[in-house]
Amino acid sequence: MFHKPLKEIFPNPPAGLDPSALDEDRVPQHVAVIMDGNGRWAKKRALNRLRGHKAGIEAVRETIRCASDAGVRYLTIYSFSTENWKRPEEEVSGLMELFAKTMLAEVDGLHEEHVRVKTIGDMSILPRETREAFEEAWEKTKDNDGMTLNVAVNYGSRDEMLRAVRSIAQTAVEQGGVPEIDQDLFSSRLYTAGMPDPELLIRTSGELRISNFLLWQIAYSEIYVTDVLWPDFDRYEFLRALLAFQARSRRFGGVAK
Repeated sequence: MFHKPLKEIFPNPPAGLDPSALDEDRVPQHVAVIMDGNGRWAKKRALNRLRGHKAGIEAVRETIRCASDAGVRYLTIYSFSTENWKRPEEEVSGLMELFAKTMLAEVDGLHEEHVRVKTIGDMSILPRETREAFEEAWEKTKDNDGMTLNVAVNYGSRDEMLRAVRSIAQTAVEQGGVPEIDQDLFSSRLYTAGMPDPELLIRTSGELRISNFLLWQIAYSEIYVTDVLWPDFDRYEFLRALLAFQARSRRFGGVAK
């Protein structure tokens, strides 16, 4: 269900893009986003990569606002992967500082919009200031009943699945026997336990790969790829993704009725 009139969510659509075509009854409950292209955006402008990451903050802000207004219940954004530690030290430290400053600056606004902030990933090795900023946002917004914003930080899906296996194995040791392992049990040990799987996965910058993101959860997600670089991604690009999703026939291995 839309939380605002479509004319307020998408006030000045480009020619040929009709927000009224969006069906409020078929807005995906859970949207996941691989935010790619910050570095290329910066390179095109002869800027350093960190400037590209800073430019991407406005795209994050607008996507959160638009997703919440459009009735999305869960938005998961891929902010920093377990592989991103391989990047230059200056970029990594700059990103960690940017995460902390941005989260502290945005949390009051998110709280006013009833957004609940969560993180997925191994937070234990993040710098203290970054970890504390996310913890503060979680604590402040944990009782909110609006959209849940999952920020994937130091997240890798293979690590997540190994973590789930270890958790099940530990249960077996403690209980003296192996529990019945099914999809529900496995899902309950993932960071996204209790959440619906993403129905829509958006990737910007035109890259055609999953990048170790939510491998279990996106088994039947619809994938939408745009050539738009992340800092240029706005509410109208998000609308295009939603409309593309609603045009798909979701068969889950069956046949269309």
